[in-house]
Amino acid sequence: MRFIESVKTVLSKYAVFNGRARRSEYWWFFLFNCLVIMIFSIIGAYIFGTGSNNYLVSAWNIAVFLPSLGVGMRRMHDIGKSGWWILIGLIPIVGAIIMIVWCARDSEPGSNQYGPNPKY
Repeated sequence: MRFIESVKTVLSKYAVFNGRARRSEYWWFFLFNCLVIMIFSIIGAYIFGTGSNNYLVSAWNIAVFLPSLGVGMRRMHDIGKSGWWILIGLIPIVGAIIMIVWCARDSEPGSNQYGPNPKY
């Protein structure tokens, strides 16, 4: 999947938590989210000042909370794990490392209990 296609797919599946998401879909959306947050941080610092709350970033985080949660759960499904495993990311440092490793893994070959492999 390409960048634009991945972002459109994730946003079109706004609150879809079933199915599977390819590695590229997850990571392209992650990059898109990081870029938007960086841009909003710069704009917010210019408008509101560096010492205040950045309302643009807060609004963006609220807007993409469900799509981020959905693509994370679908990514876990793609590697054969329950979507609830994304909660492991709440454990400081260790949870984040485990999530990075899992999200970087290749898809489980063939169909699994969460649906057919989106790669093929």
